[in-house]
Amino acid sequence: MQIVILCGGLATRLKHLAKNKAKSMIDINGKPFLEYQIKNVKKYDIKDIVLCVGHLSEQIIDYFGDGENFGVNIKYSYDGEKPLGPIGALKKAENLLEKDFFIMYGDSYLSVNFNDVYNFYKKYDKPACMVIYKNQDKYDKSNLIIKDNLVLGYGDKERTKDMVYIDYGTSLLDKKTLNTIQEDTFYSTGDFFSKLIKNHELLAYEVKSRFYHIGNPEALKEFREYIKNLYV
Repeated sequence: MQIVILCGGLATRLKHLAKNKAKSMIDINGKPFLEYQIKNVKKYDIKDIVLCVGHLSEQIIDYFGDGENFGVNIKYSYDGEKPLGPIGALKKAENLLEKDFFIMYGDSYLSVNFNDVYNFYKKYDKPACMVIYKNQDKYDKSNLIIKDNLVLGYGDKERTKDMVYIDYGTSLLDKKTLNTIQEDTFYSTGDFFSKLIKNHELLAYEVKSRFYHIGNPEALKEFREYIKNLYV
């Protein structure tokens, strides 16, 4: 299986904690955050990794190279100077992608069995599957409406009481979902997933274990404690 990790975002909410450092390279107990992500997905035999990189990408490339030292195969897609958003960056990496591939946000650490998600996805005739968690606004704002294994609503512009689930931080996609995305154009996850939802094409795979992320100082501190205890 293949996974695309979206590492090109700016760590604006981390402020001085990520000064002159790519967010994926923030030190977590002596190792960059991205190394923990790679080690985690490798447990599920995911060794083909595409990194969408942008801001301070040379730090990532210098450290990980082609991935051989970490037991994986890494390829890089460069966002370039123009902001593309997560899905615009994914479109730019299109020529590196297999027919089916996972995407994962560059600041997420997830306790999910990727093999189980893949098997679930293959049971249905749908081009996309989002991993979801019943968050109820606990760890971040819940942003999904779920019914009968489908995502029926996405986003927080028009929040309702039915939005108790959240995007867990990874999805599995068929490459054809990128066919209608314009090249070199900014494209957000909200626009992308909303289009799939409108066509009833976005499956929902629920997990029970919470997610961790490093998107803000509080979450970063929490993850540092979590991972320290995990590897004691």
